[in-house]
Amino acid sequence: MRNMINKSKEKIVKAVAVITNKRGEGYVDLAVQVLISIVLGGLILGALYALFSSTVIPSMVQKIQEMFNYKG
Repeated sequence: MRNMINKSKEKIVKAVAVITNKRGEGYVDLAVQVLISIVLGGLILGALYALFSSTVIPSMVQKIQEMFNYKG
């Protein structure tokens, strides 16, 4: 009977050690940081593309056409 009680105590101690273990916590944090950086990078690239396609590129095209549009 004592042997069974000692084995159950050992199992409880091992279970508590596994539950309180924080070794794998860094992997979850790293995965969340990677996902956040991918989303923010995509948003920044989308904003830059929208800015260049609507503001900068049309004005550049117009200036280049005016520069080469000479009728002497």
